[in-house]
Amino acid sequence: MWNRRKNGEAYPQLLSITEVRNADGQVINYVGAMTDITQRKQSEEEIQRLAYYDHLTGFPNRRMLLDRLQHALAYAVRGSRSVALLFIDLDNFKILNDTLGHDKGDLLLQQVAKRLTDCVRDTDTVARIGGDEFVVMLEDLSGTDIDAPEQARLVAEKILASLAVPFQLARHDYTCTSSIGIALFNGQQQEFEELLKQADIAMYQAKSAGRNTLRFFDSKMQDAINMRVEIETELRCALDKGQFQLHYQIQKNHRGEALGAEALIRWNHPQHGMMPPAQFIPVAEETGLILSIGHWVIESACAQLAAWARHPHMRKLALAVNVSARQFHQPGFADQVKQAITRHGIAPTLLKLELTESLLLENIDDTLQTMNMLNAIGVQLSLDDFDTGYSSLQYLKRLPVDQLKIDRTFVHNIVTDPSDQAIVRTIIAMANSLSLDVIAEGVETAEQERLLLNSQCTSYQGFLLGKPLPADQFESLLSH
Repeated sequence: MWNRRKNGEAYPQLLSITEVRNADGQVINYVGAMTDITQRKQSEEEIQRLAYYDHLTGFPNRRMLLDRLQHALAYAVRGSRSVALLFIDLDNFKILNDTLGHDKGDLLLQQVAKRLTDCVRDTDTVARIGGDEFVVMLEDLSGTDIDAPEQARLVAEKILASLAVPFQLARHDYTCTSSIGIALFNGQQQEFEELLKQADIAMYQAKSAGRNTLRFFDSKMQDAINMRVEIETELRCALDKGQFQLHYQIQKNHRGEALGAEALIRWNHPQHGMMPPAQFIPVAEETGLILSIGHWVIESACAQLAAWARHPHMRKLALAVNVSARQFHQPGFADQVKQAITRHGIAPTLLKLELTESLLLENIDDTLQTMNMLNAIGVQLSLDDFDTGYSSLQYLKRLPVDQLKIDRTFVHNIVTDPSDQAIVRTIIAMANSLSLDVIAEGVETAEQERLLLNSQCTSYQGFLLGKPLPADQFESLLSH
């Protein structure tokens, strides 16, 4: 029951009625007890708010969103309409928290919430489902496969533009971008949790595309996710099952003499066949499995050099091995290489470690220490994917490398692109001035080889000279 205080304020009461009986058991009257339950009602409302709403923005949380989404999908089926979920993630939000503090991060989230509300209709739902992740549910869209995506895209672009306008966080101006994934429901049988998952997957595709953009979910995305999970699961036991192999791509000089080879890992997958590194190395990097795989590669390369040392025509071949940043920066990496060289009894100068430029510029002091330790062992160091940017030139003179490797992207169009020709000549001239060896990869035509030779590059690697081969085929190639 509702009652009113003397000051006019209404408040809730609970009326409890009790019978009063006489000695014969007859009801002779009733007693009513009125209890003020204002505090209890407030507690219930607070519990409801905490259970279904975000404490910072006041928006629906994940639980409330899923409840509303379930009802929206049911309505869409009955009315032949569409529903779109926009999964919005702020780009580089962690950097804001780390630099300006979590209070500024909270302030940004509140302002983002306000802008999102201004971008949608009153009938749409804006929810914060955790951290810097928001979801916008657009209801009652067109039921056609053409109009509904277009309507969702327009709203998403409006949100991207709105969030790109600088925010005022106390005394700080802050520019924020976002990545948006869009999933559409058009009446097909689909779980509402699955729709949210699809929007999440599409958001990560937007992140991968460079951020500050939007992407729609499609079945190919889900297939790629499923494939990745499968690869991660099977990658964990591939090493124990002996499924990895090294293939060797020959490296020659301008006289056609074999200088060595690059060891390239392959995964002999039981279902998918021979898989190149691009299909599984990124997963290995993310999961940390690259450490055990990288250790196996170095051990296998040293064992191969020991085997070649027994053949007069192969004993002077050098073998290049790619090293990942995570592997290079692990504690004791140089000792690990030294132990492998000692264990197999090979000449350390025949082992060449190929390091990417980005790897070397990460924590330069520790990098130099490790490189100097490897140099002391006698191992050769090759700088792969070398560019001519300022950072490259700035650090090159400090790095104890033995070789520069001209990236295939410059070699590919060297015949037709004067800019690539100029870049290649610059790299070669710089290598010569620093007394560094230089080799070009991705050489596929005789014309490319001729232009490289005219630019004073005398070492090559690529399909023109030979494709990557298993050890037995590679040895057979050299024996002939």
